[in-house]
This record gives sequence, structure tokens and C-alpha cells, in this order.
Amino acid sequence: MTETTLETITALAKRRGFVYPTSEIYGGLASSYDYGPLGTELLRNIRNLWWREMLHKRPDMVGLDSQILLHPETWVASGHVASFTDPLVEDKETHKRYRADHLIEQWLAANPGKDDVAVEELTLAEMGEFIERNKVLSPEGNEISKPKAFNILFESAIGAVEGEKSKVYLRGETAQGIFSNFRQIVDSSRVRLPFGVGQIGKSFRNEITTGQFVFRTLEFEQAEIEYFFDPESTEWEPVFKEWQDAMWKFITETLGINEENLRWRRHSDKERSFYSKETYDLDYQFPFGFQELWGIAYRTDYDMQAHLKHSGRKLEYIDSQQGGKRIVPHVIEPALGINRVFLMLLCDAYWEDEENQRTVLRFKPSLAPYKVAVFPLLKNKPELVEKARGIFNNLLDHMTVTWDDRGNIGKRYYYQDEIGTPFCVTVDFDSLEDDAVTVRERDSATQERVKVSDLLAYLQERI
Repeated sequence: MTETTLETITALAKRRGFVYPTSEIYGGLASSYDYGPLGTELLRNIRNLWWREMLHKRPDMVGLDSQILLHPETWVASGHVASFTDPLVEDKETHKRYRADHLIEQWLAANPGKDDVAVEELTLAEMGEFIERNKVLSPEGNEISKPKAFNILFESAIGAVEGEKSKVYLRGETAQGIFSNFRQIVDSSRVRLPFGVGQIGKSFRNEITTGQFVFRTLEFEQAEIEYFFDPESTEWEPVFKEWQDAMWKFITETLGINEENLRWRRHSDKERSFYSKETYDLDYQFPFGFQELWGIAYRTDYDMQAHLKHSGRKLEYIDSQQGGKRIVPHVIEPALGINRVFLMLLCDAYWEDEENQRTVLRFKPSLAPYKVAVFPLLKNKPELVEKARGIFNNLLDHMTVTWDDRGNIGKRYYYQDEIGTPFCVTVDFDSLEDDAVTVRERDSATQERVKVSDLLAYLQERI
């Protein structure tokens, strides 16, 4: 079996309407993509499953939907304005910019054993020394500049009059909206420590590098949780492990990802953020190697204290059960990239069935953009079309269904295999006599006759 490449996944995604290059008619926009009809459905399924598993199934969780444009002081308090940076180098001939750490990683991959460093632990100065020592060049083969810090927050402005506009930032993460709303959430709901707040939303980063398809883009979607607790009454280690277990279960059981393609990676003391006591990444083995899918960090009370001091507002939790004790809670943060989950699902589900000469996306049925495809055997036979339409309309009330009457039945099956539809229902001439249909299962390509009266229950049981 041939190895799945990113180019193969990218081509399928565009061909079948999962992902399109943004503004393609104008030549596109670097590191930007639109999600087509099938991609939109897959993203919605990911979001809904995450929300169900991480919030609805936990009595200690509530949700939030904060703004993309927050007060600019939010980002000063959080430290993003001063230190939200990537290491940038510039090609001295073309003046194109690249991430220094990525160029070093590429050099190490191309020159195994020639230098032994942990790239994630290198300081800016150490990256410069490595580049000079090993004569690391740009992708075009040119000399590059020394690395410098590049702030990746997107700047914008609000106001109608030129010269009188106020600077704002497109949020670099969704977490800060949760912290700044902490007091309002506590006052307006019945949450009690420990509790968490979950949010799904768009974030923006002025990324230096391009490539790797939707893995790293200027605009992306995050699913973040801030779990608040009192460090004096709750030990952080069991809470941290509980969220790690929940993350692993979601990826392996809810999404059905192969465990062999996953790993936990602990951040070293040097790599870990200064305010974090513990950080792990849950990595997935993409076609371009193991990369972060989901991170979890024990951020202590750093964010809460920063906003408390900078805003001058009281962000403590008042515990009435402990005589009005004032608590600045500590936080454990599991932060997931929705677009990276999307790419992971395409990579993990991709299968070339050489025996039957077909390409299949083996999504779990609950994730598939369409759960069922309904066909009339022939589109020019009104009696077949009428019966198939009746079945199609009935199923629409219960699941996502697609209609297909193009070409021969074999081509229809193979098209549905390639977009991941788990079941195909065909109405043939026998259906007019026995009121049964042929149901074909995607992965095995086996077929079974099912009574129309039993069809909904049959499908629901398997989906």
C-alpha cells in the first residue's frame, strides 16, 4: 500500500469539495482556505461532538461565545502584545520570510546525525548560532538573516474617521475572552469551583510560514477550555490527568483515530511557558510527521492575576461555603485546533482499496458529512424515482442524506466511498414488488436487502 502524502489529501479535498483555496479566482491568499459543502459538514460534526463530550456530558462545564475583537488592553494584560512572537528569518536575496525553527527542523531532517539539538528548546540567539554553524539556507538556497522576534498578533482599527481610529487586535486565542468574562459567568450562573468554561471560535495569527495545507493558517478555529479550581482544596495533578484521559478518549473513541498515530509529548522545562507548571501536547502523525493536535497546560493563576491587576477589577471567586473566602482560581487549559482535527480525520480515514480499485474515506459514521446516499437504480424510470424520493424525504428528518442519480450504479458507489458516506440505499425494480431496498456498507462493500419499514431503525443502529 502506498504511503499517503499531503498532496494526495489536498487533491482529494479540493476535488470532492472539502476544502478550496481562498479567493482562487484572484490567485488565492497564502495560508488561507475555504471549506466547501462536505468540509462544512465535517467541521460541524467535529464541533458538535466536541461540545457534546466536553460540555454537555459534564455538569461542571458551561459554554461561552466571546468576541473576536476584544478591548486592546486584554492583550496587553495577557502578555501577547509584548511577547506573542515567532522566530523570523529573511532570505537575503528574495526577502521572503520564514520561521527559523522550521528551517532548522528541515535541515536536521535532511542531515540526520550531524547536529543534535532540541529545536523547541533553542533561544533566539541559539537558533542564530545553529544557522551560522551549519550554514542553514532558505528553501531557495540563499543565505538568511539572523533570527529576530516577530509578533504574530493581527492589528486592526475601529472608528469611521481616518486619523482618529483606535488600534485593536484580532484575537490570537479564544482563552482571553473566558478570563475576562470570569466574574460575569460566576455572577450570572450557579457555577461553583471547580468548574470549566468551553468555547469554540475563530482566532488569527500572522503566520510567517505557509504550507502544510490547513494545519497552519492565518485564520483558524479553536476549541478551548479553561478549568478553574482552588489550589488549596483541589490537587491539580488528578484534574490534569482527568482532562488528559478525556482528550485521549475523544480522539480515539469518539473520533475513532488509530492509537498508533498518536503520542503524548511533555514540554521540557526550557520549552514550557514560564507561567505553566506542566504542559503536554497530544501529537498526531501527519504525513509531514508528528505535530501538535491538542495541548494541555496548567497555567496556575497567571492569567487571572494579570487581568486582575491590569483591569483593577475584582476577579476573585467568593466561596460562601468557606465563610466568604476569596479565591483567585488556578486554571488547567486543554486547547484543541479544530482545523487540525479536520486534517487528521482526512489523513486517518484515507484508504486506497487496491483490491477493488477505489479510494475510501473510512470516517466513523457519526462523523461522515452524509450518513446515507439514496439512489434510484435508473433516473429515467418515474416509478423508481418516486419511491426513492419518498425514502430520501423520510430519512431527511433524522440524518444528513444525499441524493445521487448520476451515471451508473458502480460510479455512484465509488463516488460516495471517496467522500466517506457509510451507507448507500438503492431502489430497484424488486423494490416495487417486495418493498425492500439494497443497502450497501462502505468499507466492506457488502450489500443487504432491508425492508423499507425497517430501514430507519437499521441505519440508526449502525450510525
